[in-house]
Amino acid sequence: MTQALNARYGTLAQTFHWVTAVVVLVAFAMGPEGSEKQIYQPSGDFERQLHETLGLCVFALTFLRVLWKKIHTPPQAPPLARWMELSAKLVQSALYLLLFAVPLTAIAGAWLEGHPLTLLGGTLIASPVAISHDLGGAISNLHTLLGDAIVWIAGAHALAAIYHQVVLKDEVLSTMLPSWFALWKR
Repeated sequence: MTQALNARYGTLAQTFHWVTAVVVLVAFAMGPEGSEKQIYQPSGDFERQLHETLGLCVFALTFLRVLWKKIHTPPQAPPLARWMELSAKLVQSALYLLLFAVPLTAIAGAWLEGHPLTLLGGTLIASPVAISHDLGGAISNLHTLLGDAIVWIAGAHALAAIYHQVVLKDEVLSTMLPSWFALWKR
């Protein structure tokens, strides 16, 4: 791969980033809460279906984004202190791991508890695995913890980007903003 000549991420990379961020936030906000019995009540079908559909979208977007990163070179990062470079890599790695782990734990938990995935429009994806209710419950609890973690880590990621833009003035945030967004222009 050759080094990017552009100092900004391309439109597709930006689209993957921002659409994923919005979908994660909406999925988090629409996530059903409570016991298994509460989550699978018919009165909560729409919220659960929306949450499960958005979760699969997060997984698909992340998969496509990783493929895109394999063939597209990102812009050169500005010179940073070593601890900032390491922190950025750690946070980005954690976010990618969580973007895969959160949907996968949701699927595994539901299926092991004996529930199909139910997407918007009523599409059912039946469990291909034997029921193990206790394991499914434990994985569902892990899903909840990982869902909280992704929001906290993404929040720290966003605050770091704002810090770079406002305090360090190194244009890091600008590389991921659409060109029509005036903040990236000084």
